[in-house]
Amino acid sequence: MVYTQNNPALFIIGLSMLAIGYGADTGLIDPVLAHLASGKSYKYRDELTTLPLYFGLFATATGLWHWFGKHREGHLDYYSSTIAGGMLILFITMLVRWFIAPEIEVISVSLGEVGSTGKYAHDLFGLNYVVLGIVAGLLIVNMFRVPSWAENGVRLSRLGLKTGVILLGALYSAAELKNLGGLSVLMIGFFVLGSVGIVLWIGSRRHISNSMGGVLSAGMGVCGVSATVAVAPVVQARPVEIAYTIGTILLWGVGCMFLFPIIGHLLGMSYVQFGAWAGTGILNSAQVAGAALAFQPDGIETLMVAEIFNITRVLILPVVVLWLAIWYVKKEGANAAQVGVGRVIVTKFPVFVIGFILMFALSTTGIFAPANHYQGKYFGNTADLGFKEENRLNAGQIQLLRSEIRNIEHTEHSAALKRLIEHGKIMSVDDDNAIRSIVSGDSLSDAANKILNAAHKAVHHTAKKIEAFREWITWLFAFGLVGLGMQITVGAMKQAGGEPAIIGGIVGFIKAALSLVVVMLFIGETV
Repeated sequence: MVYTQNNPALFIIGLSMLAIGYGADTGLIDPVLAHLASGKSYKYRDELTTLPLYFGLFATATGLWHWFGKHREGHLDYYSSTIAGGMLILFITMLVRWFIAPEIEVISVSLGEVGSTGKYAHDLFGLNYVVLGIVAGLLIVNMFRVPSWAENGVRLSRLGLKTGVILLGALYSAAELKNLGGLSVLMIGFFVLGSVGIVLWIGSRRHISNSMGGVLSAGMGVCGVSATVAVAPVVQARPVEIAYTIGTILLWGVGCMFLFPIIGHLLGMSYVQFGAWAGTGILNSAQVAGAALAFQPDGIETLMVAEIFNITRVLILPVVVLWLAIWYVKKEGANAAQVGVGRVIVTKFPVFVIGFILMFALSTTGIFAPANHYQGKYFGNTADLGFKEENRLNAGQIQLLRSEIRNIEHTEHSAALKRLIEHGKIMSVDDDNAIRSIVSGDSLSDAANKILNAAHKAVHHTAKKIEAFREWITWLFAFGLVGLGMQITVGAMKQAGGEPAIIGGIVGFIKAALSLVVVMLFIGETV
């Protein structure tokens, strides 16, 4: 079978990208960008003058080959056929990120704040490029359909999400991973194992089959579709039971993906709090990423926290598979066929988690940034490490800090501030931590705190490789989430059967509500 179609679609997409790049480069669309920026600097200008050119040239050249070339059956033909769908998703992502989302923001601001929330509608409801990209994908697949020439590329879009998770491994420091990892093990261990147990308990009371209960408990407790597929052979789940479970996960998870960011903004959650909640309470890895980026679309701190919790959940998968194998044999007795549990764990374990771990291992060697970096940033107060002399405190700033130093009660904090005043820059990581504590303590004036924040930023630098990773990660997740939207159909969600949907809804709500309470009570603003 030949998959690559003689169709002009990819060529047209390439020309459209080139037109956008040309308009940005020549200033032809400057009036549009000025409108979207609303008096500010348009933040995506650098992207507009580079990405459409590179991808437009590639799509145009490949599109001509697709349109007029002779295609033969084989692996090359199959992978070639994915390019058109991939470029379609990328083009939609570009339009949403650069034009549609900024226009929604302009309209939102013009309507004023929502009630007494102090927020505009686009912030409160998370109407950013991530959410709007998913919505665009949903509308395309449900109101129209994915064109046949794009189907293979759309199916491959999840690769973007998995690759993004792997690259995230390079952004963590050992201390950060230790803090987040310890927290995630406690929360995930409790909620994952608890969810599996509750599903099995309710399932026995509702008299669903053991195979249905086993596969549903894994899907609702661990990591959605991946866990469902991994556990299915162990509990001898039938295809219809797998379909019910996946339908339930989609039905519940899609709602959470849109509702969690709204609740997070209303409660004023920090990125650590929201990331912990999303990574615990949302079922599927892609949905976790979608909610995290919807909450913080112009940064990846929330995504980093959420993915640590999500990966911890995946790491518990072998324990759950073993548990359900023992449970199923006990329930079914002689009717339970022999299944190689070890082989199932090895063959079904998500490869992207191994990739994440390997990237983190490389990161700890200092290959991407100094080994003591934090979220890609490292401390450096000398010229060779990135400090710029123009960022040294001036006489006026020093005088202001000297006049307020008497307000500092903590001895170590006072000593760190004295060294800052003496040298005009922060002298060590310990001093930097003390300066940040002073700002958090709010014992100085706003003007003094502003000076301290600037001094902190002056000695913290992002490694160039890490900076590139952050940009790639943002685009990979945005690309993958638009593709995810194009794979969520109403028909798939309707596959949730009556009993599985009821049980899944009960357990999903319990997990989301209880994890929210735990996060708000016990998790602080920062790591």
